[in-house]
Amino acid sequence: MNSLKTSDFYFDLPEELIAQDPLEDRSSSRLLVLDKTTGATEHHIFKEIGSFLNPGDCLVLNNTKVIPARLYGAREATGGAVEVLLLKRNADDVWETLVKPGKKCKPGTRLVFGDGRLKAEVLETVDEGNRLIKFEYDGIWEEVLDSLGEMPLPPYITHKLQDKNRYQTVYAKYEGSAAAPTAGLHFTKELLAEIENKGVKICYVTLHVGLGTFRPVKAENILEHHMHTEVYQVTEDAAKMINDTKAAGGRVICVGTTSCRTIESASDESGIVHAGNGDTSIFIYPGYKFKVLDALITNFHLPESTLVMLVSALAGRENVLNAYNEAIKERYRFFSFGDAMFIR
Repeated sequence: MNSLKTSDFYFDLPEELIAQDPLEDRSSSRLLVLDKTTGATEHHIFKEIGSFLNPGDCLVLNNTKVIPARLYGAREATGGAVEVLLLKRNADDVWETLVKPGKKCKPGTRLVFGDGRLKAEVLETVDEGNRLIKFEYDGIWEEVLDSLGEMPLPPYITHKLQDKNRYQTVYAKYEGSAAAPTAGLHFTKELLAEIENKGVKICYVTLHVGLGTFRPVKAENILEHHMHTEVYQVTEDAAKMINDTKAAGGRVICVGTTSCRTIESASDESGIVHAGNGDTSIFIYPGYKFKVLDALITNFHLPESTLVMLVSALAGRENVLNAYNEAIKERYRFFSFGDAMFIR
């Protein structure tokens, strides 16, 4: 498997299939069901997902909450425009950020946002040109950020989001993500209740999604790709629910690649999930043996991305690319606000 090339995961996607806006009704997205063993596909609507879940299965959801992480401001000295994207919170109001224009934001540069309600100083440059910035404000950080920040939509979405909540799952709880765990965007509270009433267990883990999710794989040999690190947490309750499901012969079905990476990172070699917090830079590509996950609900991902590699590890590269080409032919909607796929 060492000879896997990034170009092996390329497919040609017409630009008009990149969904620019969320659908009116979250659960009315389309659903392509892929059998990972045979490669057979079926076409459904997302609200029918319950019919593919069995009593005793466990659905694992990522309850991270996206923060309005994009700030527009100015350099105090010159008034020159600056854009700051919050990536990771450190202690004492210091954040690791992505800054544009980076060249004009050397250590010591002072920044102002929203009539001076928020001020900041660039402290240092770290990995990949990111900047550590210390923020200064009066009041509660979350409130200041909520009034000044914008949702950090991925670069391929050019439309402005009318309702902030539509880039948030209905069960989002713990703030910290720079991007939504998008497979979860299709669920409504009613649909989750219907699934639970059927005898399917629902458990929550937390992984704060970084923007590395969208970073293209530049190395031609995928083993040379440097994977970004993300912070996760698995509670005692979630670990027990997943382990009990496996022991009873039920399936563990992850909603999204983030939930998948979380439980695969938190498990030992024998497939037992352990509670706790951690950092993960797990990179899943064909040849990987899943320890916990049995099935996956996911969106349609970018060509040559680590996410296409992850789903190919589960269902086989040819099955996935065939399914993607069928989705393109059937005019499915792609990426964050797009349609969904259930790999069973």
